Amino acid sequence: MSGETVRITLNPIDTDAETRAVSQAGGNIGAVVTFSGICRADEKGDKISALFLEHYPGMAEQEIGSHVEEAKTRWPLLAVRVVHRVGRIEPGEVIVFVATASAHREAAFQAAEFIMDYLKTSAPFWKRTEGGSKEAWIDANEKDDRAAARWK
Repeated sequence: MSGETVRITLNPIDTDAETRAVSQAGGNIGAVVTFSGICRADEKGDKISALFLEHYPGMAEQEIGSHVEEAKTRWPLLAVRVVHRVGRIEPGEVIVFVATASAHREAAFQAAEFIMDYLKTSAPFWKRTEGGSKEAWIDANEKDDRAAARWK
């Protein structure tokens, strides 16, 4: 499979360039599905000025890569791209970008959702809010755990 990338970056994510790279990966691509997770201006009703994300270098890429590999065994993917930001991220900026390409849309949609569900629950990232009434680390979300569990 060409066009496969897992990357963690401090830099803003150029979703147009990432989508083009997946679309031009070659093969018989008939569908590209993208997901962009964007920093909101509030967290649980509390206004924030930014999120700060930390990760476990090396382990985060390995964990994401293992879920990409699992997605490739479940769906006939032709390309996958996962880019995740770390550091300070302001409202409106992209936190995470996932793109999957396949010959048909169903596989691309399902694989993108699968990868994103596992990113939310298994990848070693820690998120802290800045601003608002207080700075706080954000705990895991039961809704995300339920979403990931449906793939087992």
